Amino acid sequence: QVQLVESGGGLVQPGGSLRLSCVGSGSIFSIRTMAWYRQAQGKQRELVARISIYNITNYADSVKGRFTISRDNAKKTVYLQMNSLEPEDTAVYYCSADVLLANAMNQMDGANRYWGQGTQVTVSS
Repeated sequence: QVQLVESGGGLVQPGGSLRLSCVGSGSIFSIRTMAWYRQAQGKQRELVARISIYNITNYADSVKGRFTISRDNAKKTVYLQMNSLEPEDTAVYYCSADVLLANAMNQMDGANRYWGQGTQVTVSS
């Protein structure tokens, strides 16, 4: 019905940068809040950043000033620019989207939250 596909993860040295992308496809009427979460090994999933349909953003204290979330509504895509990466940022990063669903006549027909499959980010020298 709706798929979210992340890309951009990888291995980077401390102090480096990565840019994650998450593209939505399927029966999407519109997307409200989009967000990035992460889950480090042995820890709970935590919110990293989120952006509303009005481009209001929120960040976890641990990433403020280093990460920037943005979105392109026409492309149904959310981005996470990560700078000054630290080993503590190592985790699987997941995007989420609060989707208003479209029916066959492209009318709004329900809502649901969807998740991507995750992309690994490893910060290590």
